[in-house]
Amino acid sequence: MTFRDVLAIVPVRRLWTAQIVSVLGDFLAVFAVISVATFRMHANAAQISLILVSFMLPLAIISPLAGVLVDRWDRKRVMILSDIIRAFIVAGLVWATELWHIYAIFIALSSVSSFFMPAQSVVVRTLVPAAGLMAANALMSQAFQVTQIISPALAGWIVDHGGAAVCFWLDVVSFLFSAFMVSLIPPLQKPAAPKTVGGFLGELTSGLRYLFTHASLQFVMVSMTIGMFAIRCFGALLAVYVRDILHGSASSFGSLSTMIGIGMIAATQTVHRFGKSRSRKDLVVAGLLGCGFAILLMAALQSIVSTAAGLFFLGFGAAFIFIPAQTLLQEHTPVEMLGRVSSSLMSSLAFTQVIALLGAGAVAELIGIQRLYYGVAALLVVHSVLGWSRLRNEAPPVTLPSQSPSA
Repeated sequence: MTFRDVLAIVPVRRLWTAQIVSVLGDFLAVFAVISVATFRMHANAAQISLILVSFMLPLAIISPLAGVLVDRWDRKRVMILSDIIRAFIVAGLVWATELWHIYAIFIALSSVSSFFMPAQSVVVRTLVPAAGLMAANALMSQAFQVTQIISPALAGWIVDHGGAAVCFWLDVVSFLFSAFMVSLIPPLQKPAAPKTVGGFLGELTSGLRYLFTHASLQFVMVSMTIGMFAIRCFGALLAVYVRDILHGSASSFGSLSTMIGIGMIAATQTVHRFGKSRSRKDLVVAGLLGCGFAILLMAALQSIVSTAAGLFFLGFGAAFIFIPAQTLLQEHTPVEMLGRVSSSLMSSLAFTQVIALLGAGAVAELIGIQRLYYGVAALLVVHSVLGWSRLRNEAPPVTLPSQSPSA
């Protein structure tokens, strides 16, 4: 199915619109938070990093529990309530005067988001036919990347002319708009779940067990985790790399940063077409190789031009990892346990990002940024080669049929 085919499904179009508006509001709020923390509260680099860590850590810890509950609850209702609760939480940023206020608010936001994200994954799987999952995931990714590119300039203008509070209120409105759009989606099939305590406790680890007992999904999980680790390690030190290695300016850093998003947008226009004739695993392997060689290119040549090209291909390769991987996960996981499986994966990715954010700087201090980038590139290439060798003779798993969106 093409983008047009997927967007012709009215509930999907509403969900996609909600995604665009909500993500734009989130980016405006995050930019405003960083602005307030940096210029008003005079936070240092470590304190700024803790803002992102305070969001990632609850995702890592709470997601497995959230996945179990999402598989038991009405997913549409979970999304609506999550949006409404997050709207009230974000409003608290208007009155935040200390860094610990921001940390606490981001921890609360992350805790609620731990329920929203797996619920959205299940809803997409339920609403979209199997043939359209790749295009649907590409559309969701594209919405994220487009808003990521345009939001810094827009947020900067709003903060300069109206103040950070305007960005926070816009994010509140975006959550409420998202809740309204989700409320227009038809009722979804209610999941059946065990009612015993033993069953509940067993389900906490069932998502990970399912991932690790299916070779294709295990490869997807490890690939996404390694890919996220590499991108976070690289991104955490990009500003220092531009300053110390490329001897560039702040404007150079800003311009180069947008190249990752541009690369991902370009990839979303093509990845679902490649998926028609190639397996999801082959696309993931290609994405891993692409990211590895992109980082290798930047580390070896050390110029503005090569870095711009490398960042573009890093974003392009990342889309070829995450979009096919998410699609394969949705295709080959029973819908009644997709919440648990998605949450287990989300928890792993969040832990990985925390480790990368906290550890990249320390490792770079010991061995240097260039050697760290070489190591990250080697990790990506080696894993892609080993994964391809292991999976090339594996029979593809049976694709699960799509469910009807009606109850």
